[in-house]
Amino acid sequence: MPTIYDLKPKFQALLRPFCMRLADAGVTANQVTLIASGLSLAHGAAHIMNPGAKWVLILLPIILFIRMALNAIDGMLAREFGQASKLGAILNELTDVISDAALYLPFAFIPGLPAPLVVVAVLLGVIAEMTGVIGVQIGASRRYDGPFGKSDRAFFFGALAILLIIFDPGRWSTVLIAFACALSAATIVNRSRLALKEVQNANS
Repeated sequence: MPTIYDLKPKFQALLRPFCMRLADAGVTANQVTLIASGLSLAHGAAHIMNPGAKWVLILLPIILFIRMALNAIDGMLAREFGQASKLGAILNELTDVISDAALYLPFAFIPGLPAPLVVVAVLLGVIAEMTGVIGVQIGASRRYDGPFGKSDRAFFFGALAILLIIFDPGRWSTVLIAFACALSAATIVNRSRLALKEVQNANS
């Protein structure tokens, strides 16, 4: 199923010249990974201290875009400039879920939003990423299947932030977050199913 993640190769092509300059300057993939995570944690802290503040909500789509760019850059530095490492692989997976939690859990503090549902949405996102990693454990590839991968979640919460600037929370926001939960659940099932299918095909 197509997801925003499918646009990653084109996005990487745009970033490649900048990535080359970073590599020439001695910047490492792990440094970029940690910077992206630190940026997410800082925004999350600001959001918790100022729940629903318009300036925080306006910043979120910008932070998400920068994070997406940094994530693409750290991957290119690792693969294309010989910086891949076991530590980098661990950091990449851990900081992704930590950053997601930092950026999205503060929505639970916004008055009028269904806090339990927000928490469920974030937890399902974490489980979806864990499911993708489990694919490697059973002999498949790291699964990035949709319909609601990391990039899709970022788009969703970025759009939700913009909508909350324009409209007060209400039934519409509850329905949207419930829909995000359903898409995450579908992603967990899809990644599990396709990982098993990949292993079966490899053994047949």
